[in-house]
Parts: sequence; C-alpha cells; structure tokens
Amino acid sequence: MRFETATSPHIHDSPTVSQIMRRVLYALLPGVAVLVWLFGGGVLVHMAIATVVALAAEAFMLAVRGKSLKLYLGDCSALVTAWLLAISLSPVAPWWLTALGTGFAIIVAKHLYGGLGYNPFNPAMIGYVVLLISFPREMSIWPPLDHDLGFLDLVRLIFTSQLPGGMTLDALTGATPLDTVKMQLAMGKSMAEIRLGPVLGLLAGRGWEWVSLAFLAGGLWLVYTRTAAWQIPAGMLGGMALIAGVFYAVTPHAYPSPWFHVFSVSSIYGAFFIATDPVSASTTPWGRLIFGAGIGVLVYIIRTFGGYPDGVAFSVLLMNIAAPTIDYYTQPRVFGARRG
Repeated sequence: MRFETATSPHIHDSPTVSQIMRRVLYALLPGVAVLVWLFGGGVLVHMAIATVVALAAEAFMLAVRGKSLKLYLGDCSALVTAWLLAISLSPVAPWWLTALGTGFAIIVAKHLYGGLGYNPFNPAMIGYVVLLISFPREMSIWPPLDHDLGFLDLVRLIFTSQLPGGMTLDALTGATPLDTVKMQLAMGKSMAEIRLGPVLGLLAGRGWEWVSLAFLAGGLWLVYTRTAAWQIPAGMLGGMALIAGVFYAVTPHAYPSPWFHVFSVSSIYGAFFIATDPVSASTTPWGRLIFGAGIGVLVYIIRTFGGYPDGVAFSVLLMNIAAPTIDYYTQPRVFGARRG
C-alpha cells in the first residue's frame, strides 16, 4: 500500500509572543463591546488612557534598560496589561487612576523584575491591587445600567470630575451586584429577599450576566486556539462552584448560589484572561488544575468572609506565589524514566 508523505520540515512553529498577545486582545473584544453597550463610552476612554500610558512606560523602561524598542514594544504585551487593567476599572473613574495603575503595572510589576517572562506576579493585578488599597472610594464607584450620560458627559466626568445639570457623583453611581449582595446579607436579609430586588438577574447581577457570557465566548475561543490552557479556567470555576455549592446546600438563605459566583463578571474574566497568564501561572497539567482551584477557593473565601466584595486580584497574586512550588511537585514523569 502506498502512503502519501509530506516533505520536510515536519515540525510546526509555535505562535510567537506577539501572536499570542494579539489573540488575547481579540478575545477581549466581545466583552468590551457589551460593557460599552451597558455603561457607555467611558470604557473606551479608559482603555485609550491605559494604552498611551502603557506604551510610553514600556518605551521608557526599554530605553533605560538598553533593549530594542522595535522588538519588544511590538510584542503587544504592554497593550494586554493596559487593557486588562482598564477593563477592571469603573467607566467613570478619574483618568489619573487608570494612568497611575497602568504605569505601576508596567514599570514596577513588569520591568523591575526583568521584563516579560521574568515577572513572578500578574502585572495588571498588581496595578489593580495597588489602586484598590490606595484609593478604595474611587475604585468602588460604578454607574447604574440605566444612566443617561452621553459620551461627552462621560469624558468630562473622567477628566474634570464634573457632571452636567448639577448632578452629583453619589447620585449617579452605585454598588456592584457583589457589593450589594454582601451588604444586604450583612444586614440580615435572606437570598430570597435579595432576589426580589432589581439587582439580581437570572444567573448573577442584572445586565452583568451578558458581560460574563461575552467574556466566556472570548475565553473559550482562547482555549480552542490553545492560547490559554483549559485546566486553569476549569480548576478556578470548578473549585469556586464546589465550595459555593457546599455552603449553598447547607444554608441556601444565607449564601448565594454557585452560579451567582461563577457568572459574576470577575469570575469568568479572571478565569480566562487573568489567571491564565503564561508567565506567572503554573505550567504543568496537574499544576494548572491545582493553581486554578486554589484561586477559585480563595475568591469565594474573600468574597464571603473577607472585607472585600470580590477577591480575584488578591487570589491570583497569592497563587502566583505558590506556582513554583506547585510546578515542582506536579512535574510529569519523564519519558523512559523508571517509576520509584
């Protein structure tokens, strides 16, 4: 029998860093589109601010370190960090918040550790945590889904903190669904009572569910193209659902359902776009599952028993610390090596 054989070379090249980073940017677009639809063009304004600051900070640090601007500035890694951080911030946050967080993420969390490939922590989450700890008020204000501010109103608010018609920022902004559920449970309300209010939708926060589904679509595309490993999102969402399901099964009136936690925007977004950072995450197959599950459990613990309504950033950074140890103890057996 005659078999057709292809000519050499038979080894296929892996995607380059710039190709991987561009895929991440493309996968973010569905979620960004839904955020703009729900909250307005302020999302795009912050993404533009973060992009300019990230590229400027990247170019400055490359010049200081004597690295090639053309080679490293074009790999899109700084752009990914900028977008991940900007999307995590409120669309009505002041411009300097985005600029400060982005600059810190690029200069300190990335380049002071040696640049791309050497950072032990996720740079975007380092920038986010610095802002969260330093400016808790500015980080907690989100506009309602039904606000009637136009694009120019949002631009004026972001750059000058001024609102039209004598409106005040406190009257415009409100808490996120995670904030609201946590506060109302602390006030003694049951989940059945909270569901009767306008905050929750079918799966999670009203309106926010669509953002989660959009990021889920982009995340699944990353997994399909093997840009992101499936084990980390599966471990994170599975670990979160498991521990949330236990508490919900025992006391359903006092704890939100597993799907509320899983379909909260930060969970889907964090599982596919934050936790899967190839530099700071675990790299072995079993290690990725353990790494993801650890993040999911920590997120639930911080949300439920901690002082913050969400804990994705803190959980990712804590598991970044554990990633080298996880990889050390989960190394696959070398082909041909004897067991024992």
